[in-house]
Amino acid sequence: MALLEVNDVQAYYGNIHALKGVSLIVEQGEIVSLIGGNGAGKTTTLRTISGLMTPRSGSVTLEGEDLLAYKAHELPTKGVAMVPEGRGVFSKMTVLENLEMGAYHRNDNQGTKEDLEGVYKLFPRLLERRTQVAGTLSGGEQQMLATARALMARPSLLLMDEPSMGLAPVLVEAIFDTIVRINQEGTTVLLVEQNAHMALQVANRGYVLQTGEIVLHDSAANLRQNEMVQKAYLGID
Repeated sequence: MALLEVNDVQAYYGNIHALKGVSLIVEQGEIVSLIGGNGAGKTTTLRTISGLMTPRSGSVTLEGEDLLAYKAHELPTKGVAMVPEGRGVFSKMTVLENLEMGAYHRNDNQGTKEDLEGVYKLFPRLLERRTQVAGTLSGGEQQMLATARALMARPSLLLMDEPSMGLAPVLVEAIFDTIVRINQEGTTVLLVEQNAHMALQVANRGYVLQTGEIVLHDSAANLRQNEMVQKAYLGID
């Protein structure tokens, strides 16, 4: 049984058919990248998995359990956490308060303390900024905070939506290095990313989404060599 299974999901925004039978799986321990152009349905797919959007039909299961039976705020208790597009930090709260919000559903004080130390080790800058108001952080620091806040939920599945958006190239490399480290430490990752080159470099497998449909699925290595992917997403003629 796969960790995550999305099966034949149909989703709409009003009369707009956003997802047209999307199916994908994510196995325990993988990094899986979902790539595609603007409006392809990538974020809608993550919103559906994370409970922010209710599909018209289809199923989403985590280790066989129906995720659609839960509201978005309940999913961290099931092992799903999301790093949203645009970071979504609580701008008027401190770094520490943001991190504590990531663990709002937990009552294991010792475990929460250990995870706080862990995210500070992963992102030393956040330790330096722990008393700073989040809205005053740089874009890269806010991305670190959004990722660390999600990790405070101790998820088995981490959903990441466009983590490199708006970041300088040197920070983009650092973010992807961090994604690999998070995965190596035991967290499965489903990554939505417009930077297809970097997304396929760190992933085990990938799906290509076009106008709400999965049009290609393969290992990341094979997708990097695929002529359509090279022309459409990697800038290779």
